[in-house]
Amino acid sequence: MPSHSHKPVFPKAADAGAATRLRVDFSELGEAQFAFAATEEGAALLHALGGNAPYLAGLALRDSEALLACMAAGPDAHVAKLLEDVRALPPDLPRRELSAAVRRAKRQAALAIAIADIGGLWPLETITRALSDLAEETLRAAVRHLLFTLHEAEQITLPYPDAPERGCGFTALALGKLGAHELNYSSDIDLVLLYDPDCPVYPEDAQGMMARMARDISTLLAVRDEEGYVFRVDLRLRPDPSATPPVVALPTALSYYESQGRTWERAAFSKARPIAGDIALGEQFLAAIRPFIWRKYLDFAAISDIHAMKRQIDAQTGGSGLLGLDVKRGRGGIREIEFIVQTLGLVWGGQDPALRIPATLIALPAMAKAGHLPETTARELAADYRVLRQVEHRLQMVDDRQTHALPSTPAGLEVIATFLGEPDFQHSFPKLLERVHEHFRSFFDTGAEDAPQPLDPGSEGPPPPAFTARLRELGFNDTQHIAERLREWASGQLPALRAERARELLGGLMPHLLGTLGAQPEPDKAFAHFDTLLSRQRAGVQLLSLFTRHPALLQRVAAVLGAAPALAEQLAEDANALEALLNPSARFAAPKPVLRRQLAEAEDLEQAVAITRQFVRQEEFHLSVATLEGRIDVDEAGRLRTALAESALSLLLPRVLEAHKARYGRVKGARFAVVALGKAGAGEMLAGSDLDLMLIYDHAPMDIAPTPYFVRLSHAFTGALTAQGKEGSLYHVDMRLRPSGNHGPVAVSLEAFRRYHHLGESWTWERLALTRARVMATTPGFGPVVREAIDTALSRPQAAEAILADTAAMRDRLAAELPPHGMFDVKALPGGMMEVVFIAQALQLIHGPRHKELFRPNTAAALRGLGQAGLLTEEHTATLLRADHFWRSIQGINRITGLSDRATNPLAAMLAPLLRATGTADFAELKLAIEQISAQVQNCFNQIIRQGVTT
Repeated sequence: MPSHSHKPVFPKAADAGAATRLRVDFSELGEAQFAFAATEEGAALLHALGGNAPYLAGLALRDSEALLACMAAGPDAHVAKLLEDVRALPPDLPRRELSAAVRRAKRQAALAIAIADIGGLWPLETITRALSDLAEETLRAAVRHLLFTLHEAEQITLPYPDAPERGCGFTALALGKLGAHELNYSSDIDLVLLYDPDCPVYPEDAQGMMARMARDISTLLAVRDEEGYVFRVDLRLRPDPSATPPVVALPTALSYYESQGRTWERAAFSKARPIAGDIALGEQFLAAIRPFIWRKYLDFAAISDIHAMKRQIDAQTGGSGLLGLDVKRGRGGIREIEFIVQTLGLVWGGQDPALRIPATLIALPAMAKAGHLPETTARELAADYRVLRQVEHRLQMVDDRQTHALPSTPAGLEVIATFLGEPDFQHSFPKLLERVHEHFRSFFDTGAEDAPQPLDPGSEGPPPPAFTARLRELGFNDTQHIAERLREWASGQLPALRAERARELLGGLMPHLLGTLGAQPEPDKAFAHFDTLLSRQRAGVQLLSLFTRHPALLQRVAAVLGAAPALAEQLAEDANALEALLNPSARFAAPKPVLRRQLAEAEDLEQAVAITRQFVRQEEFHLSVATLEGRIDVDEAGRLRTALAESALSLLLPRVLEAHKARYGRVKGARFAVVALGKAGAGEMLAGSDLDLMLIYDHAPMDIAPTPYFVRLSHAFTGALTAQGKEGSLYHVDMRLRPSGNHGPVAVSLEAFRRYHHLGESWTWERLALTRARVMATTPGFGPVVREAIDTALSRPQAAEAILADTAAMRDRLAAELPPHGMFDVKALPGGMMEVVFIAQALQLIHGPRHKELFRPNTAAALRGLGQAGLLTEEHTATLLRADHFWRSIQGINRITGLSDRATNPLAAMLAPLLRATGTADFAELKLAIEQISAQVQNCFNQIIRQGVTT
């Protein structure tokens, strides 16, 4: 046998007599068999087969030469050769010969895979993949043969008879374990067979022919004869199996899943893949029902549905202890792990295509990485799943029975423990089962504890005194209004509460809900916002299931409802936004790969814009909530928001260009860049920040400049960003900072940009703004060219006195035109954000031409660079850095909570995050800090800018 990463270690024989008989019988088959049985490895293998698994012992005798070939070549090469032989079976092979060939391949492959399994040569993934590949190739051989036979009989007309499956309009979808490449030794193969009645291959009424096709597939694979059988075929997962034929017409299947599909069918199809027949047709069908399988909203109702399925299974299996335990369906068994994984996939897969993972052992770490399952839980479940599947395989190897039940006697348990090589099995396995079940119980039963009895608001008129007293105790004032709303909720008048299940869920939540809302600084307003949230839902089971499963989530929702009206409005419009509150410890993933995966499903530019708009809106909500709760500061929020905008712009630009070229053709050497200025350019974006954009293009030399082409392209790009959806536009775009402002063209050529700045036509304020330029999206290779042009423009010599004078004059003009509205208008406030930014920008323009490293778009980075270069004193640097962070922290919270610039004393719900963000203890300390920092910044501005003008 070829060398392996390790030598096979075969288990001992539970039945020594049977082991000896197999070795003797095998030795008598021939010289090669005798020689093999005499080796140490051969004797160990034959003892393991004969003493533990009569079925495998029978295969060893029947296919002894195949066993020797396997041991000579190694299981990997041997199984690969068997699969290749099946793949090479010609479709015109007589049916009897085909039937014998696939059965022979099944026997020999099953024996080789079992040897690799019990010898410890293959991990579980390789074992189940090999069994699945065997089922797939034998099914394909059967389908090819049957299609060709129908064509030869002139019952159908194949477009490619030599490749019968190609364009045949018939497809076989694998579901369950075969769909996930997780087949076991005695699995059924779960198939859904579909055909396209509009395909020209088939006559007008082909349903009878299709029924015979299904029977022939089952006969070829599942009927046992002298050669054995291949795989049992189960067609019961098709739509409404009691009322539909075994091969379902495509329109019938599509209609069913669009209107009647149930949660268990979604779970089944989450593992579906086309494996035989017209693969492209199968993929098109799965793409068409993707919205049925993968819901775009968070589908926590699926948890209740799947848990109900498990309770039904428990009712059928029952029992406790190891004797006769079903390791698949029983307590702590395989199904409990698979249900956890499938449920997480259904809940989160609609939001994140990367989590649509059929295979259990691949899905577990992915769910942990995404923050939906604790890492330790995922590791334990994966390890226990391997053991459970190993036990399942050993049980099935014994007699090739479709069983998952442990032996029903202590002696039988000892036999299976020997086969497993686990002498401590009867002590260790119950602990494993208990561990799995505890994970299952904690996953499915979260929030299921008994809740106190809800308060009774009465049927009409003033609420009962006990109700009023309790609500006032909780902090509510308008008890009459709340009583009226609770009565309307109970009546089922709200669309979200028409279903009895929704009202049951709400009833169980009510005490916790009122207690949580009452704990907010302004309980009545928090209740009103929750009422709005509930009133705008078309169905309530999903939302209320989510709250039932995550009781702590209500506290976080209530805090958002109380502090941030804009976020409360978004919650009311889009329940998917709740995802931001589900896992506060989750890290923010890089947005570009996630958005790129979602955009892969977009068929045109309009869909791409809609997907991007929804993605950005949800990520913005995540960032706002994290900022509101103090999980990220304004610096990190600014970086993340800017990365989000850059991802959106860079991924949309190629699609806009593609659509533009399709409509207007190509321009030779066309290059295009999107440059951000302002807060986006500085990496300091706040909630709701505009995008201050400048669009630059270039092209190969030509007689007539194609300006209209690029103007249209610019309008198309900004149109994509500002197109209105139900959630508003992707971004508000401001083009006033481009060369010549609103009077200039919407896009400027690279040559014109260079000329404008080189000839001194640009104003100082334009150059100040240009210090914050960031190239956000370009055609390939154009970004460095544009960046070099910007740096050259910034490096144009200009007298320091002129820069300082223009900066001071601009600040004075803005102070006169846009005076501050109040203490929280920290941008326009004397000594506010504007003056901090002007200092950094003016000093960059003055010193940057000699020190290019000073050109840094981010204000804090620019100030640090100036300080490190000795161009700002340590005191000024520290003061301005503190002010920059302090002012932006206030701006960030103001944008999220909607705190008015004119506010003199913020509402309590808004004040708490403001104090947390600024590191102040109370309103008095916050007010004092604003006064002190503004005075310090004014002093810096006067010393650096104004005194610089006069010296």
